[in-house]
Amino acid sequence: MVDFKVVPEQMALINVDMQNCFVEGSPISAVDGLAVMDRINRLSAVCRDAGILVVHTRFVLRSDGSNMGVLGMLAPPVKAGILNRGADSAALHPRLVVGSEDILLDKPRFGAFHGTDLEMTLRSRGIDTIIISGIATNVCCETTAREAMVRDFKVFFLSDGTSTATMGNASAAELQKASLATLGFLFARVITVDEMINKINQAVRSAAE
Repeated sequence: MVDFKVVPEQMALINVDMQNCFVEGSPISAVDGLAVMDRINRLSAVCRDAGILVVHTRFVLRSDGSNMGVLGMLAPPVKAGILNRGADSAALHPRLVVGSEDILLDKPRFGAFHGTDLEMTLRSRGIDTIIISGIATNVCCETTAREAMVRDFKVFFLSDGTSTATMGNASAAELQKASLATLGFLFARVITVDEMINKINQAVRSAAE
């Protein structure tokens, strides 16, 4: 299994779409959104202390939904305006801790690189490694991981720092397992939040010696 070197100044944590509708209380909410939120907040604090850039993405469309396109045809909640700018459902969850130096990134589709300046932001800071957390594992998180890998970023993907909802006849657990298996085989180093924190702390200690 591949393992990437942890160099804090060359890394960013991408917290994907920790928005109200994905965290709790809607038909598309993750099964354990609040638990994932707590893990993300804990990891984000460690990253900030280590000098790792923290980015929070938000999946939002125009306030009138005029740029939803085919997405509105495929997803009834989207057509109903759940992701429209200004809707409470599209806002970041109030329990998400956002630091003063964190970056907020709005994106119009699933992946964090599509239609955004994320790649330019990372490259300009010399960042070549990203950590991915958030919701939903098999949709926006996985899409972002795939986008990152094909752009030659090294990816750590958090197995318990991501979550999803039941979709169709597949349970959330089944979807989580399938995504992690695929990503771990071809696109990323799959790792737990605690393992990631340990790697970061070890890197910081080594740099101080």
